[in-house]
Formats: sequence, C-alpha cells, structure tokens
Amino acid sequence: MTIIQIILDIIAAFLHLLEGEGRNLRRSVMRLGWALAFIAIASLLVLAAAGFFLLGIYQYIASQMPPVAAALLVSLLAFVLALILAGIAKWQAR
Repeated sequence: MTIIQIILDIIAAFLHLLEGEGRNLRRSVMRLGWALAFIAIASLLVLAAAGFFLLGIYQYIASQMPPVAAALLVSLLAFVLALILAGIAKWQAR
C-alpha cells in the first residue's frame, strides 16, 4: 500500500464520518426547532391565559366597586406580579 492510497483511505473515512455526523446534526437542529416552536406557542397561550385571568379578576372587582378603581387595582396587581417575576429572574441569573 502506498502513502497516497493510505491518505485517500483516511480522507474517505473522514468524509464518511462527516456524512453521518451531518445527518445527526440536521436531526438535532430540526428537533430543537420544533421544541422552540412549541415553547413559543405555549408562551403565547400562557400570556392569553394570564390576560383572561386578569380580566376575570377585573370583572369581579368591577361588580363590587367603580370600574376605574377596579382597573387601577388589577393593574397594580399585574405590576406587582411583574416585579416579583423580574426579581426571580434576576436572582436566577446570578
């Protein structure tokens, strides 16, 4: 066996390895893409659910007091929840 034949065999084996790894990489990227898409959809659904939850609280409070006061109270509640979640996110980022 000559040196050139050995080098060609090594190159062929390397290209064969790259082909297999490329398929694995493509499969992993597709799985990651689908996971990110489902996370985005779930995030939108959570936002919608939170909006309807706050709307329900508003309607309940508005039946007990003037609508302006109910709106201020619900917005204050949403602001406090946002501050708490931001604080948790900052604490987790450390």
